[in-house]
Amino acid sequence: MDEQRDTALSEAVRLRETGTRQACEQLRSLSDRYPQEAAIAYQAAWAHDVLGLERAAVPFYERVLSGSGLSAEDRHGAFLGLGSTHRVLGDYASSLATLRRGLEEYPGDAALQTFLAMALYNVSESREAVGTLLQLIRHRCNPADGVCVRRPDGTRR
Repeated sequence: MDEQRDTALSEAVRLRETGTRQACEQLRSLSDRYPQEAAIAYQAAWAHDVLGLERAAVPFYERVLSGSGLSAEDRHGAFLGLGSTHRVLGDYASSLATLRRGLEEYPGDAALQTFLAMALYNVSESREAVGTLLQLIRHRCNPADGVCVRRPDGTRR
């Protein structure tokens, strides 16, 4: 990125962190000027999302996930953000598809699995939702911390 773009993006991120709508305006403008910049689109999605402007966040998230150029951490955040946003908007099919796609890229990720379980619950797939959460707990079992699922006879599962 060039210096002017970097400065504008830094200022917009600072505004996002303070929770102002001005961040959305600046990030939309930057995104229009630099449509191929995944980092700008991701920040625009995030800014809209945290301000409760979920519908406006969706196209930015979709742009980010359809391209490349984002760090693995931010790409993961985009899957989580879009999956969660679709769920909040009641678009459970899109939420499930996004979260499952995220899990293909980030297998076993606890945050994606948790949101997947919530979306499964929303579509009355309670058995699969609970199964997903139980698998999550099972794989996060740490005997040293005493955090494990135990059978009634005291043995670990």
